Amino acid sequence: MERVGGTGDGAPTLESLSPEPLLGREYRDHPDVVHERLRRRHGAVAPVDLLGVPIWLVLGYPEALYVLQNDERWPKGMRYWRARNEGRVPADWPVAPALTAQNMMARGGPDHARYRAAWDAALKPFQVPGHPQARRLRDNIRGTADELITILVRGGRSGTADLAAQFSRPLPLMVAGELLGASGSQGDEALMDIWRILDAGPDAADASARVLAAMGRLGEEKRNRPGEDFPSYLLAAHPRLTTSELAHELTMLMGMISDHASILITNAVVEIITGDGRARASLSAGMIREAVNHVALRKPPLANFVPRFPLKDERLGEYVIRAGEPVWIATAATHADPRFAGALPAGRAAGTRAHLSWGAGPRQCPARELSTLLTTLALERLFERFARLDLAVPEDQLPWRSSPFVRGLRALPVRYEVKESEPVTPAGTEDAETRGRDGERRRRGSLMRRFLAGLVTGTVDPNAF
Repeated sequence: MERVGGTGDGAPTLESLSPEPLLGREYRDHPDVVHERLRRRHGAVAPVDLLGVPIWLVLGYPEALYVLQNDERWPKGMRYWRARNEGRVPADWPVAPALTAQNMMARGGPDHARYRAAWDAALKPFQVPGHPQARRLRDNIRGTADELITILVRGGRSGTADLAAQFSRPLPLMVAGELLGASGSQGDEALMDIWRILDAGPDAADASARVLAAMGRLGEEKRNRPGEDFPSYLLAAHPRLTTSELAHELTMLMGMISDHASILITNAVVEIITGDGRARASLSAGMIREAVNHVALRKPPLANFVPRFPLKDERLGEYVIRAGEPVWIATAATHADPRFAGALPAGRAAGTRAHLSWGAGPRQCPARELSTLLTTLALERLFERFARLDLAVPEDQLPWRSSPFVRGLRALPVRYEVKESEPVTPAGTEDAETRGRDGERRRRGSLMRRFLAGLVTGTVDPNAF
């Protein structure tokens, strides 16, 4: 390892270290290889180049925990970024739209506590067991999961499917739509734009403008006609939210539930099928939440946290981080840190909840219970209805998204076999869109359901969007 750090004015600057480019084919397909190379060379903190901009990447678990738990010394907020304030970050940097969002998770400064309190109040009816909203949401998650599986298997008792496009993406989307009190098509288009933002594509700025406009319109509808949904509860807890502020908060909820939970479901299926056996053992033992916890440790959906900026020069690992330099925490890398991973019990189905997939400290994810519930129920329905799920392609050919933020698949091709005890509705008979497993009529008219029907008939390319 190069020990090029130090203290005082003699320490190298971030720009002087010729940081290695982070995003690329190797990082997309094998981020663990990139992380370990950086760890060998630099230790717990490494300088990397993120699409032309130098940043610090935290690979060490104790260092990451220190940053996350010391919000006052390592705050979020783009106004703290010295290079950006000095005009050294390109105005069209594709990562910027995700970082400049004025939502509770990205917001720095003293306002965070007030927004976080409003979020906690708005999510409480959906996350507290026994609350009528929570019970209704749980039933709806199960019912929607069953409905999606019924659509998926209309081709026969065995076959192939893209489990990402046909199950793990639409299920959280529909749940997010329910939380927002939004119509199907409005939410569907917004989710697709959120994917574009998180993947830092060339149209990220346009996508950000579109989704904020859509969420702003939805927020104003709820201000005028409140209901039993997250926007209405958020406004009740924080009535002075402007249209713009409300739009940013609702956009964050869309991303947090729709994209993060979707990735967690998909990653969980991959880990159960191909992992070291601990996730499958937890599932077989009926400990589904423990299986989800294991996946959050092994395959965390959030690859890199929104950056922090030290208020003064601080030593972290082998380097001195200058005030105002961006520090990104690489979640999976911190979990692989020998100082953390080496202390975990080997071979046990039960894992640890000390992982950082939900963050740590005062900014820990407010919707972690909701995302865990959603993923748990999704896995419950999948593995109760299918006798077998296998990858339809070799594991090393799975198509991963190229994103500075998330670690998720573009598609999950699987071969499936439905349990003999489970009914299968042949294609061409009554449309599962209009009937749930319990026989109650369902007429939601969602664009996503038409999209799913197109996947079943082969008239829609799942990669076309």
